[in-house]
Amino acid sequence: MKPSPNLRPSEQKFPLVDCCYHAPMLNPASVARVKESNSLRDISRDYFDAEANREFTTETAVFGTLILMAIVPILAGVSAVVQLLCSLPLF
Repeated sequence: MKPSPNLRPSEQKFPLVDCCYHAPMLNPASVARVKESNSLRDISRDYFDAEANREFTTETAVFGTLILMAIVPILAGVSAVVQLLCSLPLF
């Protein structure tokens, strides 16, 4: 449905915005503390310790599946060439 245009000039064109809005403050006791890292090396070490193993496993599985899917047509082509060579009369 097509929105109807404002025909009256006194009508507001934008919605009202609550300029006095404050985000609710979290209780410091309920917020989990984040471990502070001293350097980029510590940050990358934490990343590779936690997430890299899962990503590596997933990427290895996908790569293995792609390799198997690529081998099947290659073997079918080799089989067809062997059958062709067997059917040709050799001199």
